[in-house]
Amino acid sequence: MSYTLHRGDALTVLKTLPDDSVHAVITDPPYNSGGRTGSERTGRTARAKYVSSGSAHDLRNFPGENRDQRSYRSWLTALLTEAYRIAAEHSVAMVFSDWRQEPTTSDALQMAGWTWSGTLPWIKPVSRPRRGGFKQSAEFITWGVKGTLDQERRLYLPGHFTASQPRKDRVHITQKPVEIMQQLVRICPEGGTVLDPFTGSGSTGVAALGEGRRFIGIELSEHYAKVAERRLRAELTQDDVVLVGPEE
Repeated sequence: MSYTLHRGDALTVLKTLPDDSVHAVITDPPYNSGGRTGSERTGRTARAKYVSSGSAHDLRNFPGENRDQRSYRSWLTALLTEAYRIAAEHSVAMVFSDWRQEPTTSDALQMAGWTWSGTLPWIKPVSRPRRGGFKQSAEFITWGVKGTLDQERRLYLPGHFTASQPRKDRVHITQKPVEIMQQLVRICPEGGTVLDPFTGSGSTGVAALGEGRRFIGIELSEHYAKVAERRLRAELTQDDVVLVGPEE
């Protein structure tokens, strides 16, 4: 297995990738959420939104957290439209979101051409409590398919996932558990290619390579591109690696 890691803007890089060249799109875009008002959503950094006060770690911020919901839907639609072009028939797209952005995420997915096929809950046992109300212990994975699912595959995957965010060796504010990503990447046929336009610390790629899939990643942040490169490289030998970018 091999991977290619692009450093640059996701939409810019996606426009350079060929048609029908990947077999799954699995990504965790900046949610542009984390507030009840427009100013709370667009006027704070990712760290201010998603890290509890008094947290022991000092992880870097990441860009892209300054859109209101209307511009977020337009931006995400454009990205998923390019991903649809790049994806082969029967490919599945899976997009993480929180409860605030799940409705507009399903809108963007469908506006881009994907057939919305469901929303999978990710339950986090260790999560932030809410005084006087229900614990916010879930995020969501909105998924859709290009055309139809491949009925010839004998594949049965779960309808929900349970895992806490990594605590030991955590390297990203919104890092996803590799044990969940390992299950998600199985939607891609073995030997196929998984695309993640928002690679972050590289968890999707680590899971894809470990499960016998190829990987194409895109990451805007120079810091997190280096983190992802280090984690992905650890899965492979030097000869398997292709690094390109940054794209202007």
